[in-house]
Amino acid sequence: MKEFEIVAQSWLDGDFDQQTKMQVLELRNNDPAGFEDAFYKNLEFGTGGLRGIMGVGTNRMNKYTVGMATQGLANYILAHCPDQDDVKVVVSYDSRNNSKDFAKITADVLSANGIHVYIFDNIRPTPEMSYAVRLKGAIAGVMITASHNPKEYNGYKVSWSDGGQVTSPVDKEIVAEVAKITDPSQVKFKAGLKCGEVELMGADVDELYLRDLLSLSLSPEACEKHSDIKIVYTPLHGCGVRLVPEILKRKGFKNIIHVPEQDVSDGNFPTVYSPNPEEQSALKMAIEKAEATGADIVLATDPDADRMGIAVRDNDGRIVLFNGNQTASMMTYYILSKWKELGKIQPGKYVVKTIVTTELITDICKSFGVPVYNVLTGFKYIAEVVKRQKEQGGEFICGGEESYGFNVGEFVRDKDAQVSCMMLAECAAWAADQGLTLYQLMQKIYSEYGYRKEGLVSVVRKGISGAQEIQQMMVDLRGNAPAELCGSPVVKVVDYLEPEKTGQPSSNVLQFFSEAGDVVSVRPSGTEPKIKFYFGAKGDNADEKIAALKEQFCK
Repeated sequence: MKEFEIVAQSWLDGDFDQQTKMQVLELRNNDPAGFEDAFYKNLEFGTGGLRGIMGVGTNRMNKYTVGMATQGLANYILAHCPDQDDVKVVVSYDSRNNSKDFAKITADVLSANGIHVYIFDNIRPTPEMSYAVRLKGAIAGVMITASHNPKEYNGYKVSWSDGGQVTSPVDKEIVAEVAKITDPSQVKFKAGLKCGEVELMGADVDELYLRDLLSLSLSPEACEKHSDIKIVYTPLHGCGVRLVPEILKRKGFKNIIHVPEQDVSDGNFPTVYSPNPEEQSALKMAIEKAEATGADIVLATDPDADRMGIAVRDNDGRIVLFNGNQTASMMTYYILSKWKELGKIQPGKYVVKTIVTTELITDICKSFGVPVYNVLTGFKYIAEVVKRQKEQGGEFICGGEESYGFNVGEFVRDKDAQVSCMMLAECAAWAADQGLTLYQLMQKIYSEYGYRKEGLVSVVRKGISGAQEIQQMMVDLRGNAPAELCGSPVVKVVDYLEPEKTGQPSSNVLQFFSEAGDVVSVRPSGTEPKIKFYFGAKGDNADEKIAALKEQFCK
């Protein structure tokens, strides 16, 4: 017997439910390749939690792997909580298949370990989970979601007491505890003599969350004046349907146009190939609805409603998509413009972006005299800055990343599509007050700060040889850095494996900056067999530069 077959046999012989055993047999008999993939390794609990294909096996998301992860998390929490009589954890879930079941298992295991659980009564966005962690004084939060992955996937995302996703050293310590749980027999699936209360949350938390987000509004008069702006919104079958239309309505916008087929919360995502607001295909139905209704703006959110994609009309009336860099830049410009007008820009106020997000945000912040912090890729690092600066009396204005995540204010310590949709609509009303569309506002920003264009190429290299090839690419770039980018000399190289120089946690990332303002960032993926090249070009010929940079680095 091969090792994976021995592992699979242990599921057939062990204390697993009959349905699971039948599924293992069916997989073994009918899908040899899938059978091996399901058992050849354990689904890794990484620093971001779990994410994987759903099904039976050690390398799949199922009730046993979710239970084992939760037991490890519970063990870590109880070992690090001085007051074990008042340990609380928030649990939430999105519309994906099995999310509700996985959330219930998570709540049951935590409760069986004596932990007080607050669980939402229905699907809720990831950012509302983040908000509820601090609201309830919880030590941690668990969100069952695989974000924008295809329907076969689900995931398990852990946040800590500040509402932000876990970071070092807590993340690695939790990973170590989860790794100690090697068999479902170690999991307390059922409550014992001392169990924690499982308490439902619902509309009460929604109201507080919406109240706080609405308090961040900057242009109430413009919203009232332009309340008839037509906005098509789609949740892409996710949980944004619960609160995004509501926050827009409460902000005063009267023409919120739905895509009824996509308002249905359905983990099969029947109308899209992938529920990813970055992809034009996912917005197809919403754009068609905008064309049919003459709408000005299209908004879309991913299944757990933490990321937002948008489309607007250009000067010829055609609907065009904005990328994450454009949206984040425009919203930063709007928010800082209003803060300056309201006299709110003072020492200690700041913006945060990730290192692979456009330098246009840096230029905008400099023009307003606002510091901007650059962090590693991932919103958890933005939340880490917010936590640290809060302790020193600072105040987070806004921040974002190129992958369509943005946040405003400190109520949520993660990216938040609810507040992003509200602020985007408000920005449209503010622009309309100046006789501008959102497209024209973006052109105004380019005219003021210089045109920028970004591009991303992911080079896939599968298998052991692929991993070695990716590693060699990084070795070669470190040993032989490019002398120029598009004919302009490279004036700065940043190696994030040198934390003493960058001030960031060690990470296998390289950046090259040219004298002309162009930048290339190279980062191997931590979860997939690929290496990512992020390109940023500045100048009227930025589009041509992006093509040249792709040719230079991705031959």
